[in-house]
Amino acid sequence: MKNFEEKLDRLEEISRKIKSPEITLEEALSCFEEGIKLAKGMEKEIDKIEGKIQMLMNQPSIDESVEPELDLFSGADEITGSAGAPKAGTRQ
Repeated sequence: MKNFEEKLDRLEEISRKIKSPEITLEEALSCFEEGIKLAKGMEKEIDKIEGKIQMLMNQPSIDESVEPELDLFSGADEITGSAGAPKAGTRQ
C-alpha cells in the first residue's frame, strides 16, 4: 500500500467486514490480523511524523532583523580581542 490514506481506507474496510454478520470466524480472524498489522505500521508512521513536527517546532527561528541581546565584543580590539584595561575602581 502506497500511503497513509490508503492504509486507513483499508483498515476501515476491514472494520466493516468484521462487523458483517455473514463473515466466518476464520475470515474475521484473518481480517483482524491484517488490521493489527496495518494499525501498527500506521502508528509507526504517525510517531515518525510527530517526531519531525517536534524537531521543527523546537528549532530556533532565524530572524535576521532581531539584534542579539548581548553585545559581548563591542569595543574589542581587532588584534587582541580585548576591550583594553579596566577603568580604575572597577573589577573585571
